[in-house]
Amino acid sequence: MKTDMSDPSESTVLLPAAGSGKRLKILTYPEKILLNPTEPLANIDGQVQQMIGSMAEAMYAAPGVGLAANQVGWGKSLLIYDLGAREGERDLRVLINPKILESEGQIVSENEGCLSIPDYRADVKRAERILIEGVDREGNPVRLEAEDFHAVVLQHEMDHLSGKLFIDRISSLKRELYKRRVRKAMREQEDEV
Repeated sequence: MKTDMSDPSESTVLLPAAGSGKRLKILTYPEKILLNPTEPLANIDGQVQQMIGSMAEAMYAAPGVGLAANQVGWGKSLLIYDLGAREGERDLRVLINPKILESEGQIVSENEGCLSIPDYRADVKRAERILIEGVDREGNPVRLEAEDFHAVVLQHEMDHLSGKLFIDRISSLKRELYKRRVRKAMREQEDEV
């Protein structure tokens, strides 16, 4: 999905029909919506709940442990994650309009990857511990402390909500090499058409 759905309650929502067998498409670099900050989500309604379900389906199918709304073409400040997804145990978490209040320490997220940056991994410096606040899928206030892998996942997804990709946190040389590879692949794809 390449269209920015500014608010599902305001316009036609480009969600797959229930039971259609179609999933939300996870957008990849260089899609512009990935590079733009998201807007706060003001109204949590039934269509937002449907979007959360569709995002979860896409994340689990990918497979991934986190997904931000703009990765599926929706420019709202919402992310989902599931730290148990790697072990086959599901515990979906939703954060709406999250903000990092505090961060401390530093760890290297080794071999970090992203569903929107396919076939590329790199070591990324992240805060070791963070304190976040936002709201859950029912609109209840959430304040949580996260550390280590949990903190890395949340920082990664919150970067998406700020219009940043994990490649923005690596050396400029490595980032440029990746971008060249993407441009070359896009040219080759155009030549095939």
